[in-house]
Amino acid sequence: MVNDPVGDMLTRIRNGQSRRRNVVQTPGSRLRASVLDVLKSEGYIRDYAVQDLGNGRTEFQIELKYYDGRPVIREIKRVSKPGRRVYSSVGELPRVADGLGVTIISTPQGVMADHVARERNVGGEVLCKVF
Repeated sequence: MVNDPVGDMLTRIRNGQSRRRNVVQTPGSRLRASVLDVLKSEGYIRDYAVQDLGNGRTEFQIELKYYDGRPVIREIKRVSKPGRRVYSSVGELPRVADGLGVTIISTPQGVMADHVARERNVGGEVLCKVF
């Protein structure tokens, strides 16, 4: 059993890119799907597909993205962990690499990138930082 599903998914992406894999697999959940939607819309992964394993279980097949043979994601780091949750108001949302990266936030309006949260004037739990 995995205590931190989002952290597990981020580690699988990080490990897959270090081994130059085109596709990595991770168990499915709604929170993971929301994080993958943000990564896809921001251009950090190509796409992801849902594979049904039966008994109500699903698995995501994540297509990693490379540019000139190097991974698009230089750094992907979990911020809020099960042992220490990190929350931020809209005025204190962290910026990654002076706005070149993205912070993924879980808000009452859903999971979104930091620039979208600023536009909607909403804060929440800081899930991870991607650069």
